[in-house]
Amino acid sequence: MAKFGGFGGGMNMQQMMKQAQKMQEQMQRAQEELEETEVEGTAGGELVTVTLNGKKRMLGVSIKPEAVDPDDIEMLEDLIIAAYNDAFEQAEELEREKLPMGALGL
Repeated sequence: MAKFGGFGGGMNMQQMMKQAQKMQEQMQRAQEELEETEVEGTAGGELVTVTLNGKKRMLGVSIKPEAVDPDDIEMLEDLIIAAYNDAFEQAEELEREKLPMGALGL
């Protein structure tokens, strides 16, 4: 009869703790990278640009003067939403690349 000696087919508790600590350190570095990385979303042929960091916090909004029509504020609002959504999708993709799937709850 084969014996596996505990967890993970022979991996002792100390090895498991070292591995968990290493994963935690990698997660911390990835989180810091996300905090520092910027992504930009645009809309309306770059009339509106929204900048987020990799953690999806808004850092800035840029609106070109030609995007502002006092008679059509709704269009500007739509452009801002579209630019934000574009940046958000890029931040989501960046997060998927940087963080292990288990850390995202998937």
